[in-house]
Amino acid sequence: MDEASSPDFDRLLAFLERLPAIDLPAGARSIGRGRFANGNWWVKFRLDPDHPLAWRHVQELGFVLNLLSVEERLPTIFKPVSPPPYLNGGVEFLSWIIESTHAEFPPDLCAEWLEGRLPRPVENLAEWKFASEQD
Repeated sequence: MDEASSPDFDRLLAFLERLPAIDLPAGARSIGRGRFANGNWWVKFRLDPDHPLAWRHVQELGFVLNLLSVEERLPTIFKPVSPPPYLNGGVEFLSWIIESTHAEFPPDLCAEWLEGRLPRPVENLAEWKFASEQD
């Protein structure tokens, strides 16, 4: 079995697929994934830049994956990746990547952290509103 298709990716991929602003032109196959030689893993996906929640997703994912706790950070990095802008240009080529920094932190545990800290249910647009935005 290919390491990148191992079952420990299933929960994280299923969670990411439910994000309202995720761009899935090829369905679940739109989310790339893999492992580095050292056992660390990565997932790569696109957000629809025109979706009203796209930047909110970036903010929420960035907070949980990069800075949830100053004293005890998750062993993950969330960052943008892009081909050279002078060749392709535009935000339509911007992708986002989640990388682990410790092989002992599996993708399914990352999904558990995201599920516990992002709006629930994550696909419900109303749950993404801030308290000050509630009707």
